Amino acid sequence: MLLKGLAFGFILAASVGPMWVLCFRRTVASGALAGLASGMGIAVADGLYGAVAAFGLTAISGVLLGYSFWIGLVGAAFLVYLGIRILLARPVETRAEGNGKSLLAAFLSTLGLTLTNPPTILAFAAIFAGLGLASDADYGAAALIVLGVFLGSAAWWVILAGSAAKLRGRAGPRLARAINALSGASILGFAAWQIAVLFR
Repeated sequence: MLLKGLAFGFILAASVGPMWVLCFRRTVASGALAGLASGMGIAVADGLYGAVAAFGLTAISGVLLGYSFWIGLVGAAFLVYLGIRILLARPVETRAEGNGKSLLAAFLSTLGLTLTNPPTILAFAAIFAGLGLASDADYGAAALIVLGVFLGSAAWWVILAGSAAKLRGRAGPRLARAINALSGASILGFAAWQIAVLFR
């Protein structure tokens, strides 16, 4: 179960999405610690949603899914804000590594953004059922797979932050502008897609 959770968490995190783009851009702009803090926020959120699905916490999942439209709308609005902010950001060649306050802000922002997608619980529930882990399964097995999801997700963000950090020293103004433009446009695209899904 732990290995299955590791594989699922890693693959889930490695899927390109707005958080992937955001963590990459933060790493290049502000250093590996900023990217890692952002990634850990996503990993914790994945673990929390995984726990809700694995332990059959229907009361919590019911409330989250019941308000999924409004929660998702808040998440989309924040993605629009981030996308515009990144597009308008002035590129700088080097920024100091984040301090404790900025790292906490990076962690909390991605934690909140990841949690604004309540239907993720349904995806976790479907995957866990496919892995043979139902809500009435052994709690020990459920705990192992949730731990695996967290560790697998965290492993991906460590790899991404470490890889993107190598670009940090080479990111002159031209490359920084290109990264800002691509990242901002991508995040706005993901926001538009999320809004379209909410209103379909």
